[in-house]
Amino acid sequence: MAVLIDQDTRVVVHGLTGKEGSFHALRNRDYGTKIVAGMTPGKGGQDVEGIPVFDTAAEAVLETGANTSLIFVPARFAADSILEAAEAGVGLAVCITEGLPVTDMARVHSYLEKTETALVGPNCPGLISPGKSNVGIIPGEICIPGPVGLVSRSGTLTYQVVHEMTQRNIGQSTCIGIGGDPVHGVDHIDALRLFQEDPETELIVLIGEIGGDAEERAAAYAEAHVTKPVIAYIAGFTAPPGKRMGHAGAIVTGSSGTAQAKKEALEAAGIRVGTTPTEVGELVAAAMS
Repeated sequence: MAVLIDQDTRVVVHGLTGKEGSFHALRNRDYGTKIVAGMTPGKGGQDVEGIPVFDTAAEAVLETGANTSLIFVPARFAADSILEAAEAGVGLAVCITEGLPVTDMARVHSYLEKTETALVGPNCPGLISPGKSNVGIIPGEICIPGPVGLVSRSGTLTYQVVHEMTQRNIGQSTCIGIGGDPVHGVDHIDALRLFQEDPETELIVLIGEIGGDAEERAAAYAEAHVTKPVIAYIAGFTAPPGKRMGHAGAIVTGSSGTAQAKKEALEAAGIRVGTTPTEVGELVAAAMS
């Protein structure tokens, strides 16, 4: 099985007529994803290589049965695009766009709590269920179907760890890039719950980084609620305190949010922590043998 997306996922791409939207939508369609519509205000009635474009997400959902939104619109419009997806009734919105103001995301987060729409992102690579659907920018070429669920704050580390597993012929059920912004949608705990409930996910890989306490909270949740083996990796052991590294949420203040503190919390919960992506692949292979 898979979580959040599968072979029945029907995607409307917000910003399909833009350069990034069209490039990745067509790649995802070539992968086998059901890209059924695009949405760009003022460009309804057009099409992008046979994919119909609508003026609103609501029209796209009504006409094509889309149940997932993939968002590539510029940062200043992205929050409203997420809200429009929720108002249209899709079950999942995936926002690839980076640079959304925290105040915009606070407004989005508050609104989504009143809906049935789950959000992945923003500032993320999206997610892929290998062999079934790719909703985002994760390269399908490095993934193979299998029993490992992966959740990561970092897009690049998602690719690296997936590659390490695939090189060892270890496939993935679903890989979720949740993004590293301070305010975002699906988090590590949500992913752990989904993978725990998925009968075909046998092992979970959790990738984190410095900043915040998400990984510590995930460790506590895993210890209490997850019976499947979990392997983790934390980026940022050499990051200098007080300097943002990569994501907006990747900053260490004082002793809070350090890689060492996260590693200790995960290990205290019985989770093996790799020191490099290669070691994560080795740990997964050992646990699966």
